[in-house]
Amino acid sequence: MKDELIHVYFMPGMAANPSIFEHIELSEEMFKTHYLKWIIPKKEESLQAYAKRMTEKIVHKNPVLVGVSFGGIMVQEMAKIISVRKLIIISSVKSNKELPKRMIFAKYTKAHKLLPTQIVNNIELLTKYAFGEKAVKRVHLYEKYLSVRNKYYLDWAIDNIINWEQEVPVANTIHIHGEKDRVFSLSHIKDCIVVKGGTHVMIINKFKWFNENLPSLITEKS
Repeated sequence: MKDELIHVYFMPGMAANPSIFEHIELSEEMFKTHYLKWIIPKKEESLQAYAKRMTEKIVHKNPVLVGVSFGGIMVQEMAKIISVRKLIIISSVKSNKELPKRMIFAKYTKAHKLLPTQIVNNIELLTKYAFGEKAVKRVHLYEKYLSVRNKYYLDWAIDNIINWEQEVPVANTIHIHGEKDRVFSLSHIKDCIVVKGGTHVMIINKFKWFNENLPSLITEKS
């Protein structure tokens, strides 16, 4: 019965579009998947106010929320507003204590304000500065998956990651993290499921692991 389906809402990472989940497959007999998209924040909008607007896009009671990277931070804020069946974060952090030192440094020096976020609007220029095969391949990934190329949004998102106020993890959060994540180093992460060889973009290139493990993580009792 459709009414018995488990509704799973996926939130992509910063500036990313839902296509990062294109290889994630959940049984249609048990689950109904929904994909959330980033919207441009209002002027000086708080993270909490933005999260409230995002919850308005959820039309099912007690859903499962799955967020990647900054999307993981966002679904945690959303889970403070609505009741959820499960809260799953991937390649993310559960509190500001898990942020890397460079981000904590940026919080106090405001160094992140100097980041040339406007370059994301010009993929050709970014390609020009991408030396080596891996770097060029990375640019092509950016071109495919990063569709929110709005400087105000990027500045807002980066500032909210660095200045995130959450000190205590949301109860019963399931945290899945890559062994080789270079954005949020595993050395700063506690209480997580480690994916061997997983990087920050493992939702794309380790999709087989997620297809094998997400169903049981969603359905098992907390």
